[in-house]
Amino acid sequence: MTEIIPAILPRDFADLEEKVSRIVGAAPLVQVDICDGKFTPHACWPLSRYDDNYEAIVAEEKGMPRWEDVNYEFDLMISNPEEEVANWIVAGADRIVLHYESVADFPAALARIRKETGYRRDSFLVPEIGVAININTPNNVLDPIIGEIDFVQFMGIKRIGFQGETMSEEVIEKISKFRKAHPEAIISVDGGVNRDTAPRLIAAGANRLVSGSAILNSESPADAIRELQKS
Repeated sequence: MTEIIPAILPRDFADLEEKVSRIVGAAPLVQVDICDGKFTPHACWPLSRYDDNYEAIVAEEKGMPRWEDVNYEFDLMISNPEEEVANWIVAGADRIVLHYESVADFPAALARIRKETGYRRDSFLVPEIGVAININTPNNVLDPIIGEIDFVQFMGIKRIGFQGETMSEEVIEKISKFRKAHPEAIISVDGGVNRDTAPRLIAAGANRLVSGSAILNSESPADAIRELQKS
């Protein structure tokens, strides 16, 4: 079954708490977008301003909202993410998404991260590490690192760091070609995922669908997730 992952773009910690509370019981894992205002046009929690909640989480004095009830996937839409991965592991990451375009030498940054974290295949205490690529980034950049990552996240929109964007048609072909080249890969799609686009993304080869506004703007996130799963 295709995994449906609710996505949260938090304005602040209170917004994160409220949205996570709506997801608990509807999905076992949520993706939290972390935007720095450098790699993305706008910053969000916790990088938009100083936040003592984040500092307490990194110091292991408190946990992420409802951490006992839900797992976290952190989508690091930030420049030089290799410098921040350790903090998000402390925060309780089950999965971490790194963006290929966020660092000048991605293979080197990934090698540094792997040296520090190890691999999920060796220990369930290690988070899955995935790499996201933009619409205009060719699939073949992944060839040298395919054995070093746990999944690929195709961005389905051209303007990353926003929710409610329309899916770019190019992503369908990108997923289809990658699926043919890598039949066993885990493929996630983030951006433009809704009831209309989900069937096409799944048919192209996606295993995981990340959806923000289609789920959180609904009256019932649980019903919205079920509708996506039916597709």
